Amino acid sequence: MHVLLVEDDNRLAAALTAALARLGHQVVRAGRADDALRLKDGADFVLLDLGLPDMDGLEALRRLRRASTVPVIVVTARSEERDVLRGLRGGADDYLVKPFRTAELIARMEAVIRRGTRPLTAPGPVVAAGGVRIDLAARRLEVDGRPVTLTRREFDVLALLAREPGVVRSREEILDEVWGDLLLSASRSLDVHIAGIRAKTGCPGLVETLRGTGYRLGTGECTSGS
Repeated sequence: MHVLLVEDDNRLAAALTAALARLGHQVVRAGRADDALRLKDGADFVLLDLGLPDMDGLEALRRLRRASTVPVIVVTARSEERDVLRGLRGGADDYLVKPFRTAELIARMEAVIRRGTRPLTAPGPVVAAGGVRIDLAARRLEVDGRPVTLTRREFDVLALLAREPGVVRSREEILDEVWGDLLLSASRSLDVHIAGIRAKTGCPGLVETLRGTGYRLGTGECTSGS
């Protein structure tokens, strides 16, 4: 395989490159996130460190996932549960904490390949729900033909639900994706933003609440005169 190794530690990068080369893999090393994103199209597999000098690795992972389904294993010293969850929810196929044995890394790479890669979600630029039209690319929202202005985070919440209509998103997943902090799950931040979406659109059914489960995009039924 062509392996893209995103690692700024020269000693570790050299050791991993040698180990992978012995198994017949071709390794390209990038020490920065911007280089990794530029080189992604030539890779069959990505090994991604999170402690990069120009960008947090989780942000690099999110950008990579918007454009590619290439298998990714995060290899990092970050061992907190919060970081592991954010990595996996952000699109990593596996998460390996340093220090690790090369044999374990190889076994995990083989397991990811056997499972296959996830399909790249490619929704249309406009999602319709009843009289509501959500333009994800242009970040525009219309209700019965009239523009509605949401705050940045209100639109981010709505866009997350609209990208996969019918899919239920948990509170923790939304807070992690939009706020970058799933530990806010006990706060009312999300409730306030969802209430704002419903009030500004005049469509209380646009965001459905499934008690004890989470939220999903609703039918878009709006109150009369909205």
